[in-house]
Amino acid sequence: MGRSPYFDELSQMIRHTATRFVEQEVAPNIDQWERQRGFPRSLYRKAGAAGLLGLDYPEQYGGTPCDLFALIAMSEALMRCGSGGLFASLLSHNIGLPPVVNFGSDALKQRVIPAVLCGDKIAALAITEPGGGSDVANLHTTAVRDGDHYRINGSKTFITSGSRADLVTVAVRTGPVGHHGISLLLVEADSPGFSRGHKLDKMGWHASDTAELFFDDCRVPVANLIGQENRGFPIIMSNFQKERMSLAVMANITSELALDACLSYVRQRHTFGQPLAGHQVIRHKLAEMATRLAASRQMLYHTASRLNQGESVVMEMSMAKNLATDTSDFITHEAVQIFGGMGYMSESLVERLYRDSRILSIGGGTREIMNEIIAKSLLAS
Repeated sequence: MGRSPYFDELSQMIRHTATRFVEQEVAPNIDQWERQRGFPRSLYRKAGAAGLLGLDYPEQYGGTPCDLFALIAMSEALMRCGSGGLFASLLSHNIGLPPVVNFGSDALKQRVIPAVLCGDKIAALAITEPGGGSDVANLHTTAVRDGDHYRINGSKTFITSGSRADLVTVAVRTGPVGHHGISLLLVEADSPGFSRGHKLDKMGWHASDTAELFFDDCRVPVANLIGQENRGFPIIMSNFQKERMSLAVMANITSELALDACLSYVRQRHTFGQPLAGHQVIRHKLAEMATRLAASRQMLYHTASRLNQGESVVMEMSMAKNLATDTSDFITHEAVQIFGGMGYMSESLVERLYRDSRILSIGGGTREIMNEIIAKSLLAS
């Protein structure tokens, strides 16, 4: 990829730090971690020590304030390890912690944020429920005020880092049906009545742990309320913009890795007496893959630059996410096709990329939800 005008000197330094972290701590182990369906908890502390977990967080809590492109640079470098699962779990705090940072009490911030940013504790976000899917406003997990505590009852599913998170930002119903009755509570793993199911077995993201969470009269202090009671839905919605940006970054790097693998393979593989690259049909596939990736990357960067300047880009970020995930689905499909039988083998990087790509148009709001957001924005203008 050529030098981009969007990334300043700090962003390039952060990219270098993250690249070195991947080369030293991740790349030598990632194939084993994928087979083992997880990575050591110690990696969080190493990432914290490298300053990677604290990007875009306040300095007073051990973070490093930065613009979105520093965050994108770090994310791109980490994703080049070739494992979406490792990326998702290692950075699960980036969806679990922002509500605390932006809306939590000072005491709550001081107590939990530094421990997460240094890698001592793992944070996660729990919104999705069995049977609920994308219907966030219709969640059924309840929290009832009981003195200076809430009692939570219900369950969550498909929670990234759910198996070992120490702190979980949980969406609960504290009011009437609909989005006006939703609140956010920070649940600590040692809370009475909190438990986890077994690790869920997934198509992709093998290096990440994903679990169901259960709340059986789970007692959580009222002091762990994030923001105001019954005002959690706007917090959840505001949190989605950076999550969707991150998923688009993941999709674009997935596409990049698959395309790079193909470019290397077609030069080496010979069929019918010539390199695979000698066949026009293959060259045209590569041209189409590269063109779609270039368009997707530039749309994301342009949208992120507007978000960086404080503009509302809800519609555009939904477009960028859909374009990026459509592109990664297309490119990884074509990559497996180009590799042929080898592309179907689990030892092949493109096989992993193909599987990992599939979740990206589901997480953070499905492709269909993105289209609904886009359509509503168009019709309201």
